[in-house]
Amino acid sequence: MAQTVPPCELPAKEYDVARNTGAYTSSGLATAGFRTAKYLLEEWFQNCYARYHQAFADRDQSERQRHESQQLASETQALAQRTQQDSTRRVGERLQDTHGWKSELQREVEALVAETDLLLAQKQRLERALDATEVPFSIATDNLQCRERRQHPNLVRDYVETELLKEAELIRNIQELLKRTIMQAVSQIRLNREHKETCEMDWSDKVEAYNIDETCGRHHSQSTQAQAHPHSTAFQESASTPETWAKFTQDNLCRAQRERLASANLRVLVDCILRDTSEDLRLQCDAVNLAFGRRCEELEDARHKLQQHLHKTLREITDQEHNVAALKQAIRDKEAPLRVAQTRLYLRSRRPNVELCRDAAQFRLVSEVEELNMSLAALREKLLEAEQSLRNLEDTHMSLEKDITAMTNSLFIDRQKCMAHRTRYPTILQLAGYQWATATVLPRQVPK
Repeated sequence: MAQTVPPCELPAKEYDVARNTGAYTSSGLATAGFRTAKYLLEEWFQNCYARYHQAFADRDQSERQRHESQQLASETQALAQRTQQDSTRRVGERLQDTHGWKSELQREVEALVAETDLLLAQKQRLERALDATEVPFSIATDNLQCRERRQHPNLVRDYVETELLKEAELIRNIQELLKRTIMQAVSQIRLNREHKETCEMDWSDKVEAYNIDETCGRHHSQSTQAQAHPHSTAFQESASTPETWAKFTQDNLCRAQRERLASANLRVLVDCILRDTSEDLRLQCDAVNLAFGRRCEELEDARHKLQQHLHKTLREITDQEHNVAALKQAIRDKEAPLRVAQTRLYLRSRRPNVELCRDAAQFRLVSEVEELNMSLAALREKLLEAEQSLRNLEDTHMSLEKDITAMTNSLFIDRQKCMAHRTRYPTILQLAGYQWATATVLPRQVPK
């Protein structure tokens, strides 16, 4: 390119073209009004030549710029077409990747839904089994409460009560196990749904991204929907890389598959728990029934023996009552001679002066009183012993009657109350939580 010619600089103006040579020069005074500052002719020509040269240089530069602009426009047009085609191809590849991950996510979501439904069915079995345990628990607690109404001395902790306590404890443990398993199933269902929602959100994002990329793939230079977005080229700080994008979906799928496997294992565990608990409950029920049968036989035998002892005790009470009456009569018979002897001694104590003598009669009267008192003391002591024996016999009689009544009451409680109530014990299928098994289910008590 030619160098730009600098603009022409005119020489300084000449002001002293005609100078006065003296103070009295006539020519200077005559032309004073026509001598002003003007360019020289050479300066005018130089200025014209500079203008010509500047115009030529500007035209030449403009022609070169037009040629370069046309060449640049054609090159950028070709580059834009190639870039757009490459971008369209890349968008198409991205669509294929997104569609593949979207299909994987959709299959995993469907698998999670099916697995969650199966786990929900197992959870319902657990809840029905938990409800079914309320009947055995109410039976065991009712049996224990009924047996608390046994009368003494039959209010004992026998092997029936031991088996009932074992049954109640077993039922409580099973209920706690079922509740923990239900909580675990609920937690697993929540995890399944959370991962399903995560996969669904990822699937939804990929569907939206797929639609966006599909729309982008249909755009071209003649599209009327294309608009200018000057700041769209800036990368967002939250934007992911292809590696993190693929890893995100892969991690979601791995977590979902892991939870699905855990859910399947939990369903197997629920089957084992329900089978084992139902069998344990039925075995314990049989043990309790057997203990009730043995205890009823023992009570029946003890009641029969108590009744025999009661008959013998009644006969002995009659004999002892006759003995007490005879002793009382003997004591009454000794009271008259004692009064006579005491009266004699009293009267003889009033003898005057020297006549108040300790003679043989006096000594005999004193010894008579002592003998009578000793006889009365012995009779009264024997009477006390006889009365105590009679009271003991009467107490024994009352105890025997109470024991017989208690035995009868215990037999009534064990046979009529407890064993009759135990006929409502649920079957093993009901305890296993199967829906088609009908049972009388009591409402569950919610802990406060």
